[in-house]
Amino acid sequence: MELIEINPKIMLGKPVIKGTRITVEYIISLLSQDISINEILAEYKGLEKKQILACLQYAENILEKTTTFDLDKIAS
Repeated sequence: MELIEINPKIMLGKPVIKGTRITVEYIISLLSQDISINEILAEYKGLEKKQILACLQYAENILEKTTTFDLDKIAS
């Protein structure tokens, strides 16, 4: 993903919007609190809508790759 970067020297290696110290986690948190994309853009003047959407895409990619198991079925 060209707009998201992971660098151990920036925010302890958490995924961030490239060129910033704004974490993907923080953007997802704002959105989950019903803060709109436009409100985020107004607060962080340098951000662009495509960067916020890249955070959502990153989260989707992580969840898509996550495998879950029903431990109750495995144990029986």
